Amino acid sequence: VSKSVPRIYSTPTLTHRIHIVSRRTMVDVTKWPLFSLMEGEELSSIRQACVFGTSANEVIYITHNDDVYVFGLNCSNCLGTGDSQSTILPKKLDFLSGRKVVSLSYGSGPHILLATEEGELFAWGHNGYSQLGNGTTNQGVAPVLVSASLLNKRVTEVACGSHHSLALTNTGEVYAWGYNNCGQVGSGSTANQPTPRRVSNCLQNKVVVSITCGQTSSLAVVENGEVYGWGYNGNGQLGLGNNGNQLTPCRLVGLQGLCVLQIVSGYAHSLALTDEGLLYAWGTNTYGQLGTGNKSNQLSPVQIMAEKERIVEIAACHSTHTSAAKTQSGQVYMWGQCRGQSIVLPFLTHFSCTDDVFACFATPSVMWRLLSMEHDDFLTVSQSLKKEFDSPETADLKFSVDGKYIHVHKAVLKIRCEHFRSMFQSHWNEDMKEVIEIDQFTYPVYRSFLEFLYTDNIDLPPEDAIGLLDLATSYCENRLKRLCQHIIKRGITIENAFSLLAAAVRYDAEVRGYARLNTLWSAI
Repeated sequence: VSKSVPRIYSTPTLTHRIHIVSRRTMVDVTKWPLFSLMEGEELSSIRQACVFGTSANEVIYITHNDDVYVFGLNCSNCLGTGDSQSTILPKKLDFLSGRKVVSLSYGSGPHILLATEEGELFAWGHNGYSQLGNGTTNQGVAPVLVSASLLNKRVTEVACGSHHSLALTNTGEVYAWGYNNCGQVGSGSTANQPTPRRVSNCLQNKVVVSITCGQTSSLAVVENGEVYGWGYNGNGQLGLGNNGNQLTPCRLVGLQGLCVLQIVSGYAHSLALTDEGLLYAWGTNTYGQLGTGNKSNQLSPVQIMAEKERIVEIAACHSTHTSAAKTQSGQVYMWGQCRGQSIVLPFLTHFSCTDDVFACFATPSVMWRLLSMEHDDFLTVSQSLKKEFDSPETADLKFSVDGKYIHVHKAVLKIRCEHFRSMFQSHWNEDMKEVIEIDQFTYPVYRSFLEFLYTDNIDLPPEDAIGLLDLATSYCENRLKRLCQHIIKRGITIENAFSLLAAAVRYDAEVRGYARLNTLWSAI
């Protein structure tokens, strides 16, 4: 995704959209208690997994050999084993073995939808409202191919509400069926829909690239980044500026002019992520799940986390009131209902992925998506740079600070910093050296500066951030200066105010003279 400056407009393709949603994340599945009984060999065989159910008591997982296993409580036959028995030991679903799973979703009954790489759609579980799409209300005790209205269609993505279902095809068509008391099927009426029916009206000539469901609402993103919603809207979860139910798709004018790349829905709230990394929220806010700092519902999209860095992923799930987001540097925030507490502003966690938020803090602790555990060697450019920082194996330059080495790459430094660009292109003495001595700054400060050039992230206590602020001023790194000022401002307490002042005076007096004391102290 391009940086916001210079501003680049692009139309997300279907392929681009799917890539963003299915970005691989390495996560420890034993954070979900149901996996704790499995042996290491069994765990290592898992390629994809999903924990679901009203109490997060059911599991489906797919192995590297494309075998499908289930275990858990088996409420409403949602395990698809052919019987109603619960099982603490994994059971294999032979009918699905050998099929590569590309999308999976679950309802509140629960019912399950599963799409394969070949575009086939299978359904099983609760069917009291025909949410399995087979034309009946008989319980689905085992996976059945959903063929009605979908013959010769290739399904690429599925989404479940409480008791309704959506399917997206490779040509950008949306099909809906099941419970329709609030218009969530988008048929123009409130009659239940027993088999898949194409959602048309405003979407008739649109290419849809993504779908999501709240409990009784539906949302779709089209290829130009517009968002459409239909279904229940009593708390503004459709983002239309009112609280009237919508029986057919209606465009969210509150997002006009924005290009949405990802959209997710909670129980009755929604989040949208734009191509510029901006985050918008709307709908129910009983638990602070909108992240606005209060508990007032929002009928139209409002921007949140505007002061944070670029957002690259958002997370929510229709069975919870929890929200999460991940930033460009890998920071993960959570808000909403978190272990019974109402967190009304995005809270910075120590997690490395949004999935961990749901494992540890959501109620129930379900997975918000089909989780991939593929140990793939592919790394993005930013991930590769971060991995190679201070790596002796690939570095071509060392800095010696306080007797310690920091291993770096001249090319990266020249690309990222004007100071080093001048140093290595203007025949300075340093250009010929393999080791450069640094005595103006401490090791933590200089290492943090170099790491910032690789990661766009800094992690220092306020006292050291003052030293880094002085370095940033010396090297004319204005963005780094602003980040340091932010750290210092947010880190001031009554207890450390004196030590911060002492640090400011020390750096100012010993390094650059008193002329910049005001610059440093303005941060405090």
